[in-house]
Amino acid sequence: MKIAILSRNKKLYSTRRLVEACEQHGHEPMVIDVLHTYMDIASSKPEAHFKGQPLPYFDAIIPRIGASVTFYGTAVLRQFEVMGSFPLNESVAISRSRDKLRSLQLLSRKGVGMPNTGFAHNPDDIQDLIKMVGGAPLVIKLLEGTQGIGVVLAETKKAAESVLEAFMGLKANILVQEYIKEAGGADIRCLVVGDKVVAAMKRQAQAGEFRSNLHRGGTASLIKITPQERATVVKAAKVMGLNVAGVDLLRSERGPLIMEVNSSPGLEGIEAATNKDVASMIIEFIEKNAKPHNTRTKGKG
Repeated sequence: MKIAILSRNKKLYSTRRLVEACEQHGHEPMVIDVLHTYMDIASSKPEAHFKGQPLPYFDAIIPRIGASVTFYGTAVLRQFEVMGSFPLNESVAISRSRDKLRSLQLLSRKGVGMPNTGFAHNPDDIQDLIKMVGGAPLVIKLLEGTQGIGVVLAETKKAAESVLEAFMGLKANILVQEYIKEAGGADIRCLVVGDKVVAAMKRQAQAGEFRSNLHRGGTASLIKITPQERATVVKAAKVMGLNVAGVDLLRSERGPLIMEVNSSPGLEGIEAATNKDVASMIIEFIEKNAKPHNTRTKGKG
């Protein structure tokens, strides 16, 4: 099969591993920078061009689209979908998961466990907003933040009011979430491929830090998840419509709580922590499912 990997940097660990896995399985991979791809949106023969040349038909597309280029990246992916290529994750599903507010509302509608969450724009709503999520301590998140950037733990009501007033003064979109104290600064990253959790690792925040992101000095270790956690994680990925997802959950007194569903999960940390060849599992999923025009959304938004 001809497989395109949409990635801005072919030297990144995840991109390199996917190229290796493609080649090991006898496929032809091509790494394409989405920002250097442009489109001929014609009803008779839609095309995608790269470096002055029309791109060939690809049997499958693996999108590794960074959060900062979501709009253009999903537009390029959608063009490949129109051309009939099989997307590992569909453009609609990626857009859905990248919108933190929309994704939480969808999870809520489907009854998936998650921390109590508030969303507001007007400073007059601060008192009720804090009460809504159970009071301080609480977590305040910028809607557009990634990798732990724009996430603040407000330990007192006064601190929460100050941070909320500051963010709202900047006209920022923010989420307010209850702080799950019993999680102890740890979360679990589960890697879903298809309808299975193929790998799971515990991420522990370093001392004095509550964010467990590996980019922020967190440590990763192998962990065994419960059947309830497994079912919750698979359901969360399914609600987003993602075939491959990194699902972050917290262990709480009321069961597993989903924090985020990531459509382009990094492979380095989880492959190292679990010693599993996740890249090959992704290619094997493509081998079983890649057929022309095999998308679930069929162009729906």
